Amino acid sequence: MRIGVLGTGNMADALATQWVRAGHEVTIGGRDLARAAGLAARIGDGTRGGGLREAAEFGEVVLAALPYGAGAGVVRELRTALAGRTLVDCSNPVGPGFELLTEGGPSAARQLADAAPEARVVKAFNLCHEGVWRLSPPVFDGRPLAVPVCGDDEAAVARVRTLVADLGCTPFAGGGLDRAGLLEATAALFIALWVGEGADVQAIAPPLG
Repeated sequence: MRIGVLGTGNMADALATQWVRAGHEVTIGGRDLARAAGLAARIGDGTRGGGLREAAEFGEVVLAALPYGAGAGVVRELRTALAGRTLVDCSNPVGPGFELLTEGGPSAARQLADAAPEARVVKAFNLCHEGVWRLSPPVFDGRPLAVPVCGDDEAAVARVRTLVADLGCTPFAGGGLDRAGLLEATAALFIALWVGEGADVQAIAPPLG
């Protein structure tokens, strides 16, 4: 699969690295072309670096690995390039004090969908720290990491489920894009409990017998 990555931060690095290892073709896009080229060189195996539009036009699937607050603006600029493509949002709208910044408004994923109405937006990969995505594979107590995927387009969701499985994880249906806000709120809660309270978040939802 051809994957375009918008962004050059930790999530872009972690996920792109794993997808390249799984045999996918990846182009890293950033406003800083030198940084995009540097990340592509570190990942290796034919990974290319370029501008944001180049990555958007390259990918059948495009990962928006962008901070909340920047993502919608970037996606709006790339609206025509993203038309018909699967656009994956992994951001978390969490502010100071672990505040959910979208409280009472559209989710971060919905904001991307509004910015590029012809893209097929899917929410995934937002519930774990980037370090988890660097594990090969992410398995805990013998159980592969379960990854919820939310989206309205069946073909787009199927593509993202494949990319989840290629990380060694188990994808499962999280519902339509209207449920993306629930994933973002869950992330805000988990971050607050983990960072603010030192809680063992994994122990909050033990497996059923």
